[in-house]
Amino acid sequence: MATVPSAPLPVVTSDRSTTIAADGIVAGVLGAVTVAAWFLALDTIAGRPFYTPSVLGTALFRRGAGLEAPETLPVALDMVGMFTWVHALVFVALGGLASYLLAEVERRPTLGFGVLLLFVIFQAGFTAAALVLAAPLLKAIAWVPLLTANLLAASVMAAYLGWRHRALRILP
Repeated sequence: MATVPSAPLPVVTSDRSTTIAADGIVAGVLGAVTVAAWFLALDTIAGRPFYTPSVLGTALFRRGAGLEAPETLPVALDMVGMFTWVHALVFVALGGLASYLLAEVERRPTLGFGVLLLFVIFQAGFTAAALVLAAPLLKAIAWVPLLTANLLAASVMAAYLGWRHRALRILP
């Protein structure tokens, strides 16, 4: 009896780039929502809901017009909306970058320490840049809530990406 060679079974693989992109989008949205919720809570407690995104939108889209006395700046919903879109897009980009880097670390665990160091440098750089370049904004938004918001967002994004990359190992 002759043996008939059989065709190899198809291998089902997930589209790696689609998974990385989806994870980045979810992580970015989670980070953006975390920061937005944090400042919404702080602004509401202070009696001025949406004040922070209004101030940041004014700084970004109106080149700071009115920030000479930020406490008198009225909440402008158009500024809130425009800043929220930019904020979400920046976080989705950061989430995509983080997702891509973690996928690479899964493939090459020796890159892990470098990615961790990059995260620490990014957080320190953001804080330093905010303190130096955004002095007028820091009259309206204190640096401690800003740093807290970034750490909360990073924690939420790391928790989600850690859950998605359970097999992640970092080697020296």
